[in-house]
Amino acid sequence: MPTPCCCDGRIVNHGVVYNGGFREKPVPPVEYAAPQLANHKVKVKKPGQRSCNELDAKKKLCAGHLKRWFYMTDVKEQACGDVAAMFGKDAEVYRCEHCKTLYLPHPEETTGVNVAGNGSISTFGLTIVPKEGKDKY
Repeated sequence: MPTPCCCDGRIVNHGVVYNGGFREKPVPPVEYAAPQLANHKVKVKKPGQRSCNELDAKKKLCAGHLKRWFYMTDVKEQACGDVAAMFGKDAEVYRCEHCKTLYLPHPEETTGVNVAGNGSISTFGLTIVPKEGKDKY
């Protein structure tokens, strides 16, 4: 059953927006191409992505956690050296803990905000301001 959106009165049904009885086409997401390296598979993270979306030969999802990879201190990477040559010494690179696929941050996503990410946006479109004088700790 379609559910009305509370912000502008449009109706949303399975990701398709209906505005006054007319169907609006959903906007396709922009895909970013990552430069490929000889010894590593490189992908660009999707906004809010925290686990690997790589499929193996049996079409099974890896789903390993993406962790910030400090490749300048990695002994095996020092022998290879292609990541440092391509991205520089201090680039923000994430690596899957299982399949070792490298992920670059999404260009439209803010970086350095929080380790767990930005969190979810309220479905009601409201932002609640903390009370004055109340300390978190």
